[in-house]
Amino acid sequence: MLHPELTLRKLEILLAFMETQHIGRAAEKLNMSSVSVHRALHSLEELLRCPLFAHHGRNLEPLPAAKTLARYAEDLVTIMNRAVEATRETAGFSNGRIRLGSLYSLTTQFVPQLILGLKQRRPKLQLDLSMDSNQRMMAKLQDRQLDAVLLSLNGQQAISGMETLPLFEDPLYLAAPAASQAAKRIPPASAIDLKAFHKERFVLLNEGFATTEGAMAAFTVAGFKPDVVTRVDDIFSLMNLVQAGVGCSIVPKRICQAYSQDVTFGELDAPYQNHQQIALVFPHNRERDPDILSLIAEARMVAKAYNA
Repeated sequence: MLHPELTLRKLEILLAFMETQHIGRAAEKLNMSSVSVHRALHSLEELLRCPLFAHHGRNLEPLPAAKTLARYAEDLVTIMNRAVEATRETAGFSNGRIRLGSLYSLTTQFVPQLILGLKQRRPKLQLDLSMDSNQRMMAKLQDRQLDAVLLSLNGQQAISGMETLPLFEDPLYLAAPAASQAAKRIPPASAIDLKAFHKERFVLLNEGFATTEGAMAAFTVAGFKPDVVTRVDDIFSLMNLVQAGVGCSIVPKRICQAYSQDVTFGELDAPYQNHQQIALVFPHNRERDPDILSLIAEARMVAKAYNA
């Protein structure tokens, strides 16, 4: 049975001394006094009942026994650190790092403001950002490949095992190349009757994106199947194709400002409208994680300014 005074802390002190070969430097490394380091090393000799060091005045020279103990101590400390990390991960607590998923369209304004605010709030917090569709992000969140996601709820108010924080709503707009005939039929101050655009060609996102679901629902209400020229996997590629005159599209309002020079936008009329409710979604067991709490607080602040 191990002696209760044979602690990991004393083994860490031993490892620091073996690395530096100097009591003063070991004390500096551990942010403690030289006397405390010397006392801990002497205590290890008493606990193990064997000499670990040759004493040369105030200096210590490690004996083979000390080197043997240090080798096993390094394994013990490493295993314990891994155990702590694994335990925190199982409990849903991260360690100064957030893996955040986001819709592509949110990176035009909302996400940059969120990241800047988080860096001011928590300078040492690391944020890994990835972008994908609603569908794929939820799969990654459930598989714990992501810690939190920014997505469209698509009418869902409750997601099993997840907490949802609604942030803002975004209406859908028709987007047409500025120089096209379709753009000329977009009224400057009134909503659009989508039926009037049934002969136009369209560029859409692939299946699994919230915007695609909203667009197809609008086409169904309008009573026609769109002539889809091509589908893409991100909204920026989609907007580049619209700019180039390939076709029209249906996009959320948040993307409009970034392309206002070359694309004409018009809000869909009420029968075709399907507002996207953007929310922050994260596992229920992470609701007390300090990193997630910081993300929640900053997301609320940015959303408040976004809705103003």
